[in-house]
Amino acid sequence: MVRVVKELKVLLINSSDSKGGAARAAYRLHQGFQLIEVDSQMLVQVKNTSDRLIIGSPAQSGIGKARTGLKLTLDRLPLKLYPNGGKSNYSLHWLPDKTDSQVAQLAPDIINLHWVSAGYLKIETVAKFKQPIVWTLHDMWAFTGGCHYNQECERYIDNCGSCPQLGSKRDGDLSRWVWNRKNKAWKNLNLTVVTPSVWLAKCAQESSLFGGCRVEVIPNSVDTDVYRPIDKKVARDLLKLPQDKQLILFLSLKATSDKRKGFHFLQPALQKLSQAGWKDKLELMVVGASRPEEPPEFGFESHYLGTLNDDLTLTLAYSAADVFIVTSVQDNLPNTVMEAISCGTPCVAFNIGGMPDMIEHQLNGYLAQPYQIDDLAQGIVWTLENEQRYQKLADYARHKAETEFGLKTQGSRYLSLFKEILTNSDR
Repeated sequence: MVRVVKELKVLLINSSDSKGGAARAAYRLHQGFQLIEVDSQMLVQVKNTSDRLIIGSPAQSGIGKARTGLKLTLDRLPLKLYPNGGKSNYSLHWLPDKTDSQVAQLAPDIINLHWVSAGYLKIETVAKFKQPIVWTLHDMWAFTGGCHYNQECERYIDNCGSCPQLGSKRDGDLSRWVWNRKNKAWKNLNLTVVTPSVWLAKCAQESSLFGGCRVEVIPNSVDTDVYRPIDKKVARDLLKLPQDKQLILFLSLKATSDKRKGFHFLQPALQKLSQAGWKDKLELMVVGASRPEEPPEFGFESHYLGTLNDDLTLTLAYSAADVFIVTSVQDNLPNTVMEAISCGTPCVAFNIGGMPDMIEHQLNGYLAQPYQIDDLAQGIVWTLENEQRYQKLADYARHKAETEFGLKTQGSRYLSLFKEILTNSDR
């Protein structure tokens, strides 16, 4: 007998509702569901917004904050046994939780998992959910032995072990232990995997854990009514930025300290531009970091705007910039690129990960050959040197965001997938 789904109740699960890129992406999907009148709730470990449809401990709660911090500390405790464990971006997910009982009380028709790290969801808990699961991946953790990005290690294709990020040379290390737990717990899941980028879909399909799963690509979304072009002069006035220069924007959480974000490629690329005659024409905006005591020498005046948390200030920053540069070594489908093009700001990035899903080479930006500093510098020049061409890039950037990455578009694609899964689940 086939069940016809008319109305369905969706539960999104994420560690937070607003802190971090995955949280912002998940919350935007929740907003998209509201716009198309889907019954959607979010279950989170830490709640930062006032949205009544989000269930979780308030971020300002002292007890909740302490509990979350303690869980994260304990989850990482075994990593101290390894030479690089303390420095690695790794999640073990071994602590007990009560999420399955919370889910049972909420009684959704379908569960949409997102980023559930930071000590939130034990690996084995996922197998306790009775409902079909759609898992939206925001990084590689779900199909690795604990790392969030593989850094070119391909052991996740087999069964992990001898993890280079841990500095381990033993097959039976923590990465193998995590992989074995996932393999055992998730064998019989009613699971569909969604990735926001084509690149991450390919990685998931190649993995030993998700190789047999259905994998769909549905891009993240951006609120194009919020992230919209603002007059450049107005934006610069409000942010106290110069009007007589072309401005390059570099924006990332931990912008200067996270090696994966590629800040070390930015400096030599800009120095090349400075030496090539652009010294008096360009200046740099850095968002996501405060000015260090000894700032790097870029060859240009630099403006450090610190961490910007609200949508309006971020929109001003994107609109004030002439070009947004992304130098990530690995990345899925960063919200920052989507936000930038929604503000009509062309982007220059390495042709890696999910970048080509958003940046169409020489149509709304420039895709440089991976890690080629000369091509990265050339991409900035090509984007900025011709005013007429630049306007076409900016117009198409905004057009792409409006037509492909709107909240309703994403919500409708997920709704179609959910209905198909539920309709087929009783066959």
